[in-house]
Amino acid sequence: MRYLFLTYYTKPNGQIDEAMSLSNRLRPKDLQTVNVILDFKKLEVVKCSLRDATVPKDWDRISSYYYKFYPAIMERLFVENGHPVPETSES
Repeated sequence: MRYLFLTYYTKPNGQIDEAMSLSNRLRPKDLQTVNVILDFKKLEVVKCSLRDATVPKDWDRISSYYYKFYPAIMERLFVENGHPVPETSES
């Protein structure tokens, strides 16, 4: 796998749900519907927009944020794409 996709949905009661998926390729539909797209082959943030606000595409900051929630998946993506797993500092 190469890409990590995160999509946020607003429920009728106002709560927000997060859906995470993995993919080998990036489709035009993904660019339109997915909120956060991380490319683990190039180690870059393809897209990061939350609630109609675009967030700066800082790989280190965004990947370390999501690493707290998906460590096993992200470690697998780093290894499969030929990158060392980054050292994390617990705060």
